[in-house]
Amino acid sequence: MPEAVKHKEAIILAGGFGTRLRTVLPDLPKCMAPVHGKPFLEALLCYLWDEGIEHIILSLGYRHQHISDYVRKHHADREISLVLEEEPLGTGGAIALALDACDEANVFILNGDTFFNASLRSMEVFHADHHADCTVLAKPMDDASRYGTMDVDSTNRVTGFREKEPGSHGLINGGVYLLNRDHFPVRHLPKKFSFEQDYLSAMAGTHQIFAQQQDCYFIDIGIPADYERAQREWSVFFPDTSRHV
Repeated sequence: MPEAVKHKEAIILAGGFGTRLRTVLPDLPKCMAPVHGKPFLEALLCYLWDEGIEHIILSLGYRHQHISDYVRKHHADREISLVLEEEPLGTGGAIALALDACDEANVFILNGDTFFNASLRSMEVFHADHHADCTVLAKPMDDASRYGTMDVDSTNRVTGFREKEPGSHGLINGGVYLLNRDHFPVRHLPKKFSFEQDYLSAMAGTHQIFAQQQDCYFIDIGIPADYERAQREWSVFFPDTSRHV
């Protein structure tokens, strides 16, 4: 059985260029997009702490100084490690680099522009029960055309991924993972690679990759329309951050 998470750790992927948000956010990384006067990153940090995560690793790249300055100013008392990509490595390369700053066998991974208000504790139990190499948090969507969908079998093992299709519905990849470091075949992958394409999609049939379905609030602020929606729904992200700041 995979080792349980003891000193719980999570990586936030916060190094992307945010190309689709440049019209509304020209000078900031996506995770620093302000929502109700606070960076979107703050919502992710508070969520992880509420879920029992003790050590957070921020994978940084584009305009990283904005993020590091914020963390040092507001959360110097927290266990937060900063890992910087010297060059863009793709999501997979960024994860591989950030894993070097981790100690636990199983590490949570989140996208820095996505908020999925799901239970990481439930995900951890599912991951151990299924002897998973990687667990993907899946969100059922009536309209999945923006995201593409996952195929799963009767045991919840991921068998494949479908491309974006107009009018499609089903389970989408919610951008939250629990990864067993010892079973992550990074030595067989290039330095720069996509976690989604070169690991999840390419190895779904040969590795123990499972999907846990949680039908909770989900938003991806990567496009202006959903960033605007985040402004209207800010209370979901910041119900009470005073105990953290």
